[in-house]
Amino acid sequence: MNSDVKMMIQQSFASQSLMHTLGAEISSLKNGSVDIIAPILESSRQQHGFAHAGLTFSIGDSAAGYAALSTLPAGHEVLTTEMKINLLAPGKGERLIARGKVIKPGRRLIIVQSDVYAIENDIETHVALMTGTMMPLSPK
Repeated sequence: MNSDVKMMIQQSFASQSLMHTLGAEISSLKNGSVDIIAPILESSRQQHGFAHAGLTFSIGDSAAGYAALSTLPAGHEVLTTEMKINLLAPGKGERLIARGKVIKPGRRLIIVQSDVYAIENDIETHVALMTGTMMPLSPK
């Protein structure tokens, strides 16, 4: 991935107020894959004390979207057209990490996947599998 695309992704991520509110950060940025990590804050827990599925979905969707964007030329954008989530286990721990990747790139549709893990005492538990489709948007 060229430095222009990398900088564009970092600037785009920084402009997402939800990611800022969740305390999320990009922890890895490679061509076709992006990892986003977020603490499980008191404000992002559900009634049983686990990470809320909304936190899981939010960072998983963003990780997949930025993975898709990493495969496109600078100046492009992507929009999620559909995203499915399978919740596999409670999000128990200190933080979540979403590992987004491109399954099949394309000019009109990009098929993506995110695997989300809860991290507790440095042990990762797979808590969600997400699959979806991103639509590339050409520069204006």
